[in-house]
Amino acid sequence: MSRIGLKPIDIPSGVEIKLGDKNLMEVKGPKGVTKEQLSPDMEIKVEENQIFVNRPTENKRHKSLHGLTRTLIANMIEGVTNGYTKKLVIQGTGYRAQKQGKKLILNLGFSHPVELEDPEGIEVEVPAANQIIIKGINKQLVGNYAAVIREFRKPEPYKGKGVRYSDEYVRRKVGKTGK
Repeated sequence: MSRIGLKPIDIPSGVEIKLGDKNLMEVKGPKGVTKEQLSPDMEIKVEENQIFVNRPTENKRHKSLHGLTRTLIANMIEGVTNGYTKKLVIQGTGYRAQKQGKKLILNLGFSHPVELEDPEGIEVEVPAANQIIIKGINKQLVGNYAAVIREFRKPEPYKGKGVRYSDEYVRRKVGKTGK
Protein backbone atom coordinates (compact mmCIF):
# COMPACT_ATOMS: atom_id res chain seq x y z
CA MET A 1 0.00 0.00 0.00
CA SER A 2 1.42 3.37 -1.00
CA ARG A 3 1.06 5.79 1.87
CA ILE A 4 2.50 8.65 -0.15
CA GLY A 5 0.27 7.97 -3.16
CA LEU A 6 -2.91 8.12 -1.07
CA LYS A 7 -2.26 11.65 0.26
CA PRO A 8 -4.07 14.41 -1.63
CA ILE A 9 -1.97 17.31 -2.94
CA ASP A 10 -3.13 20.79 -1.94
CA ILE A 11 -3.03 23.41 -4.68
CA PRO A 12 -1.90 26.79 -3.26
CA SER A 13 -3.49 30.02 -4.47
CA GLY A 14 -1.82 31.48 -7.56
CA VAL A 15 -1.09 28.06 -9.09
CA GLU A 16 -2.91 26.86 -12.22
CA ILE A 17 -3.03 23.18 -13.18
CA LYS A 18 -3.78 21.93 -16.70
CA LEU A 19 -4.14 18.20 -17.25
CA GLY A 20 -3.88 17.27 -20.93
CA ASP A 21 -4.41 14.01 -22.75
CA LYS A 22 -2.28 11.03 -21.71
CA ASN A 23 -1.55 12.77 -18.37
CA LEU A 24 0.54 15.64 -19.73
CA MET A 25 0.51 18.02 -16.76
CA GLU A 26 1.31 21.73 -16.95
CA VAL A 27 1.73 23.74 -13.74
CA LYS A 28 1.83 27.56 -13.78
CA GLY A 29 2.86 29.56 -10.75
CA PRO A 30 4.59 32.76 -9.65
CA LYS A 31 8.09 31.38 -10.46
CA GLY A 32 7.27 30.02 -13.91
CA VAL A 33 5.76 27.16 -15.89
CA THR A 34 6.76 23.50 -15.85
CA LYS A 35 5.49 20.51 -17.84
CA GLU A 36 5.79 16.82 -17.13
CA GLN A 37 4.56 13.72 -18.97
CA LEU A 38 3.21 11.47 -16.24
CA SER A 39 2.37 7.81 -16.63
CA PRO A 40 -0.85 7.38 -18.66
CA ASP A 41 -1.76 4.38 -16.45
CA MET A 42 -2.40 6.56 -13.38
CA GLU A 43 -5.77 8.23 -12.82
CA ILE A 44 -5.28 11.89 -11.86
CA LYS A 45 -8.26 13.94 -10.67
CA VAL A 46 -8.22 17.69 -10.02
CA GLU A 47 -11.06 18.65 -7.68
CA GLU A 48 -11.38 22.18 -6.25
CA ASN A 49 -8.05 22.85 -4.48
CA GLN A 50 -6.73 19.28 -4.39
CA ILE A 51 -5.24 16.69 -6.70
CA PHE A 52 -5.86 12.98 -6.17
CA VAL A 53 -3.79 10.17 -7.73
CA ASN A 54 -5.37 6.72 -7.99
CA ARG A 55 -4.04 3.49 -9.42
CA PRO A 56 -6.27 1.35 -11.64
CA THR A 57 -5.10 -2.08 -10.41
CA GLU A 58 -3.07 -3.65 -7.62
CA ASN A 59 -0.30 -5.03 -9.84
CA LYS A 60 3.32 -4.29 -9.00
CA ARG A 61 3.89 -1.73 -11.79
CA HIS A 62 0.88 0.37 -10.79
CA LYS A 63 1.84 0.22 -7.12
CA SER A 64 5.32 1.53 -7.87
CA LEU A 65 4.00 4.30 -10.15
CA HIS A 66 1.41 5.45 -7.61
CA GLY A 67 3.74 7.15 -5.11
CA LEU A 68 6.11 8.32 -7.86
CA THR A 69 3.36 10.13 -9.77
CA ARG A 70 2.08 11.86 -6.63
CA THR A 71 5.62 12.97 -5.68
CA LEU A 72 6.36 14.31 -9.18
CA ILE A 73 3.20 16.44 -9.09
CA ALA A 74 3.99 17.70 -5.57
CA ASN A 75 7.54 18.61 -6.68
CA MET A 76 6.19 20.54 -9.68
CA ILE A 77 3.86 22.57 -7.46
CA GLU A 78 6.64 23.21 -4.91
CA GLY A 79 8.96 24.31 -7.72
CA VAL A 80 6.63 26.93 -9.22
CA THR A 81 5.71 28.35 -5.80
CA ASN A 82 9.01 28.33 -3.85
CA GLY A 83 11.63 26.97 -6.24
CA TYR A 84 14.60 24.77 -5.37
CA THR A 85 18.13 25.73 -4.38
CA LYS A 86 21.36 23.79 -3.91
CA LYS A 87 24.40 25.36 -2.28
CA LEU A 88 27.91 24.15 -3.06
CA VAL A 89 31.06 25.03 -1.13
CA ILE A 90 34.54 24.87 -2.67
CA GLN A 91 37.44 24.10 -0.34
CA GLY A 92 41.10 24.01 -1.29
CA THR A 93 44.00 26.38 -1.88
CA GLY A 94 43.52 28.14 -5.21
CA TYR A 95 40.12 26.55 -5.83
CA ARG A 96 37.52 29.15 -6.76
CA ALA A 97 34.48 29.87 -8.90
CA GLN A 98 33.42 32.94 -10.85
CA LYS A 99 30.54 33.90 -13.08
CA GLN A 100 30.93 35.51 -16.52
CA GLY A 101 27.56 36.16 -18.12
CA LYS A 102 25.92 32.75 -18.55
CA LYS A 103 29.16 30.84 -17.90
CA LEU A 104 30.40 29.37 -14.65
CA ILE A 105 34.20 29.21 -14.53
CA LEU A 106 35.76 26.83 -11.99
CA ASN A 107 39.44 26.73 -11.05
CA LEU A 108 39.83 23.34 -9.38
CA GLY A 109 43.53 22.60 -9.59
CA PHE A 110 43.54 21.41 -13.18
CA SER A 111 45.91 22.89 -15.77
CA HIS A 112 42.92 24.71 -17.30
CA PRO A 113 39.75 26.30 -15.89
CA VAL A 114 36.52 24.33 -16.27
CA GLU A 115 33.83 26.36 -18.08
CA LEU A 116 30.18 25.34 -17.84
CA GLU A 117 27.26 26.93 -19.67
CA ASP A 118 24.14 27.41 -17.50
CA PRO A 119 21.40 24.96 -18.56
CA GLU A 120 17.97 26.24 -19.61
CA GLY A 121 15.80 27.01 -16.58
CA ILE A 122 18.72 27.08 -14.12
CA GLU A 123 20.09 30.22 -12.45
CA VAL A 124 23.60 30.13 -10.95
CA GLU A 125 24.93 32.68 -8.46
CA VAL A 126 28.46 33.02 -7.08
CA PRO A 127 28.21 35.24 -3.95
CA ALA A 128 31.80 34.46 -2.92
CA ALA A 129 34.77 32.81 -4.64
CA ASN A 130 34.15 29.59 -2.73
CA GLN A 131 30.33 29.41 -2.91
CA ILE A 132 27.94 28.45 -5.69
CA ILE A 133 24.15 28.72 -5.42
CA ILE A 134 22.02 26.89 -8.00
CA LYS A 135 18.34 27.86 -8.32
CA GLY A 136 15.49 26.62 -10.48
CA ILE A 137 11.91 25.38 -10.56
CA ASN A 138 12.71 21.80 -11.60
CA LYS A 139 14.07 19.73 -8.70
CA GLN A 140 15.68 17.16 -10.98
CA LEU A 141 17.56 19.73 -13.09
CA VAL A 142 18.83 21.64 -10.03
CA GLY A 143 20.08 18.47 -8.34
CA ASN A 144 21.61 17.11 -11.52
CA TYR A 145 23.53 20.32 -12.31
CA ALA A 146 24.84 20.46 -8.73
CA ALA A 147 26.01 16.85 -9.08
CA VAL A 148 27.74 17.64 -12.40
CA ILE A 149 29.68 20.51 -10.78
CA ARG A 150 30.57 18.37 -7.73
CA GLU A 151 31.76 15.51 -9.98
CA PHE A 152 34.72 17.58 -11.28
CA ARG A 153 36.43 17.51 -7.87
CA LYS A 154 34.73 15.42 -5.20
CA PRO A 155 35.79 16.13 -1.61
CA GLU A 156 38.67 13.88 -0.62
CA PRO A 157 39.00 12.51 2.93
CA TYR A 158 42.63 13.40 3.70
CA LYS A 159 42.76 17.17 3.22
CA GLY A 160 39.05 17.85 2.67
CA LYS A 161 39.68 19.60 -0.65
CA GLY A 162 37.04 19.64 -3.36
CA VAL A 163 33.47 20.69 -4.13
CA ARG A 164 30.85 19.67 -1.58
CA TYR A 165 27.24 20.41 -0.75
CA SER A 166 26.87 22.99 2.03
CA ASP A 167 25.23 20.45 4.35
CA GLU A 168 27.53 17.55 3.43
CA TYR A 169 29.81 16.07 6.06
CA VAL A 170 33.15 14.74 4.81
CA ARG A 171 34.69 12.18 7.14
CA ARG A 172 38.37 12.94 7.53
CA LYS A 173 41.06 10.24 7.59
CA VAL A 174 44.46 10.37 9.19
CA GLY A 175 47.31 10.43 6.68
CA LYS A 176 50.68 8.71 6.81
CA THR A 177 52.91 9.17 9.81
CA GLY A 178 56.52 9.99 8.99
CA LYS A 179 58.60 7.55 11.07
